[in-house]
Amino acid sequence: MAVWIQAQQLQGEALHQMQALYGQHFPIEVRHYLAQWIESQLWDSVELDNPAEEAKAKRLLDNLVAELQRKAQHQVGEDGFLLKIKLGHYANQLKSTYDRCPLELVRCIRHILHSEQRLVQEATNVSVASLEHIVLSQRHQQINQAFEELRLATQETENELRNLQHNQEYFIIQYQENLRIQAQLSSLASLPPAERTQRETTLQSKRATVEAWLTREASTLQKYRLDLSEQHQKSLALLRKQQTLILDEELIQWKRRQQLAGNGGPPEGGLDVLQSWCEKLADLIWQNRQQIRRCEHLTQQLPLPGPMEELLSKLNADITDIISALVTSTFIIEKQPPQVKAVIVSEQQAKALLKNESTRNDSSGEILNNNCVMEYHQATGTLSAHFRNMSLKRIKRSDRRGAESVTEEKFTVLFESQFSVGGNELVFHVKTLSLPVVVIVHGSQDNNATATVLWDNAFAEPGRVPFIVPDKVLWPQLCEALDMKYKAEMHSGRGLSEDNLVFLAQKAFSSSSNNPEDYRNMTISWAQFNRESLPGRNFTFWQWFDGVVELMKKHLKPHWNDGAILGFVNKQQAQDMLLSKPNGTFLLRFSDSEIGGITIAWRLVWNLLPYTTKDFSIRSLADRISDLNHLLFLYPDRPKDEVFAKYYTPPLSKAVDGYVKPQIRQVVPESDTMLDADGDFDLEDTMDVARHVEELLRRPMANQWSSQQS
Repeated sequence: MAVWIQAQQLQGEALHQMQALYGQHFPIEVRHYLAQWIESQLWDSVELDNPAEEAKAKRLLDNLVAELQRKAQHQVGEDGFLLKIKLGHYANQLKSTYDRCPLELVRCIRHILHSEQRLVQEATNVSVASLEHIVLSQRHQQINQAFEELRLATQETENELRNLQHNQEYFIIQYQENLRIQAQLSSLASLPPAERTQRETTLQSKRATVEAWLTREASTLQKYRLDLSEQHQKSLALLRKQQTLILDEELIQWKRRQQLAGNGGPPEGGLDVLQSWCEKLADLIWQNRQQIRRCEHLTQQLPLPGPMEELLSKLNADITDIISALVTSTFIIEKQPPQVKAVIVSEQQAKALLKNESTRNDSSGEILNNNCVMEYHQATGTLSAHFRNMSLKRIKRSDRRGAESVTEEKFTVLFESQFSVGGNELVFHVKTLSLPVVVIVHGSQDNNATATVLWDNAFAEPGRVPFIVPDKVLWPQLCEALDMKYKAEMHSGRGLSEDNLVFLAQKAFSSSSNNPEDYRNMTISWAQFNRESLPGRNFTFWQWFDGVVELMKKHLKPHWNDGAILGFVNKQQAQDMLLSKPNGTFLLRFSDSEIGGITIAWRLVWNLLPYTTKDFSIRSLADRISDLNHLLFLYPDRPKDEVFAKYYTPPLSKAVDGYVKPQIRQVVPESDTMLDADGDFDLEDTMDVARHVEELLRRPMANQWSSQQS
C-alpha cells in the first residue's frame, strides 16, 4: 500500500500520467480499495511468456474477484450502498474481461505497479534535487552573510584605526608642545630674577598640565591599540573560518565533481561563484593585512610600554599564513590538464610534494612545450595559461608491484608558478596537481588505462594521499559509476536498468541469481574488475563492458536511445524470451564471447555470429536487418520497419557514365552447413559472395558486355 499512498501525492504531469494508467481495463477504484492486497501479491513471479503459468494467473484473477466481492459485502449504510454496487460491478467486469486470458491481467497490473513506482521514484528524485538545491542555497547564503559580517568588521577596524591615528597625531603634537615648554624653561636662566620667577611658575604649571594629559593619553592610546589588536584577532578568526568553508568544502566538492565528470557525471560547473568568493576573501585579507601593517607603523612611530610589538608580529604572521593558503589553494586546474610550467611526476613524487618533501628527481619524464605565459582576461577577471602544443616525449616508469601492469601505473601533471603580491612584498611559489593520468604507448592499452582512471575518479576520497583508492568496493557503487559512464557515452537519459545491472552482476560474479538483492552487499575487487579474465574467456569484465560502450557509441547509439536494443541478455535468456513469440520475432543482444560484439537472435531460434565495429563500417545494423527477410518483429511485437526504417540507406540511383554502383546485401543461407557448434550462423561465406558480386559490379557495363559477346 506504500506505493499507492505515495502515488496519491503526485502532482501535475506525473499525476496525469498515473491517472492515464487506469480505465475500463482496470478501474482506478479497484486499485484504491484493494491497494494493500494488490501490492502484497507476487505478480512478478508469473512468467508472462510461459503458457504453463496461466493457471497461476487464473488463481490471481479469482482471488482478485473474491477480494472485490468481499470488499463490496462489507459496505454498509447509505454511503456504502452505491460503492457496494460499483465494486460488485467491477468484480463481474474483470472476471468477464480476463477469464479467458488471465495472463493479460497480470501483465496489466505489473505494468501499472511498475509505472507507479517509476513515477514515484522520479518525483522523489526531483524532491531530493530540490532539497539539495535548497541546502546549497542556504550554504551560499551563509557564506554571503559571513562576507557581510567580515566587511562590516573590516570597516569598523578601519574606522578605529583612523581614530587611533588621529589621537596619536594629536598626542605627538602635545608631546612636541611639552618639549617646547621644557626648552623655554631651560632658556629662563638668562632673564632677570623677577621676570624669570614669574614666567617659570607659568611654564611649570603649563608643563604639569600637559604631562598629566600625556600620561593619561598614553594609557588611552595603549588601550586603543590593544582593543584594535583584539578586533583584528576576531576578524582573522572569521577570515580563517570563511576560508576553510570555501577552500576545504566548496572547492573540494568542486574538485570531486570534476573527478566524477571525468567518468561521465554531471558537469562540475563553472568557477565563477568560487572565484567571486576568493576575490572577496583576497580583498578582505589584504585590507586587514594593510591595517595591521599601519598599526605596526604607528607603534614604531610612537613606542609605548606593553606587549604590542609581540601581538602585532603574531597578527602579521597569521594574516600572511591566511593569504598564502588562499593563493596556493586556489591555484587550480579548471580543465584537466592545463597551467604554467608543467612536469610529469610519479605517484611517489606526488606524495612527497604533498608532504612538502623534496624529491631527488624533478620529474618522471620529459614534456615538450611545457612553459606558458599566464594572461589576464579582464572580462572574466582570471589569470590563466593554455598549453596548446604540450606533448610527452619520454616517460620513466617505476618498478611495478606484483601483478600491476603499466596501465595501472598512475602519474600526475604538476603545474607550478611563482609570483609576487604587493610589489614583491610577498612572493609565492604555487603548485597544483592534475587528476591522475595513465601513460600508454599504443591504442590497444587504451581500455585498460581507462579502467584505471575510471576506478580512481569514482572511488577516490576527497583529500586522499596520491593516489590511494580502495581495492574493493560495494557492487552498487560500481553500478553507479558504470551507469554514469554509459549514459554519458550514449548522450541519453536511458542508462542501465536494474535488469541490465543484474546481468552485469551475473557476469562479474559468475552467478545465476536473478535477484538484485543478492548483490546489494557484495563487493567487487579491482582484480575482478580489470585484472582477472572472466571464466572461459580471454578478457576481463571491464574489457567486455568497454567493448560494448565503444560499439554503441560509434555505431548503435540511436538504436539504444530508441529502445531497440535489449543488449544485456544472454543466449539462454534470449531463447526463453523468443520461444513463445511468432516466427520472425528477433532481438538484439551483446555477445558474451566477443568484445564489442552484438548479435541477432530470432525465433526459431537462430543466432548470427556477432557483428563488430568492422562489420558496421561496411553495412549498418538497420540495413542488415532490412536485408534479412526472416526478421519480421522486434521483440516483443514491433514491426521491424516501424523501428528501423528511418535508418535504412536510400535506394541506389541508376548507372552513371556506364557504371553500376555496387551494392552489398546480407543473406542467410538456408543450409544447416553454415551453422557453428552453438547454432550461430557464420557470415564469412555469405560476405565472400557479396564481395565477389561487388567486384563484378565495379567493372564497366561495356566491358562486361564485350566479354559476354566474345
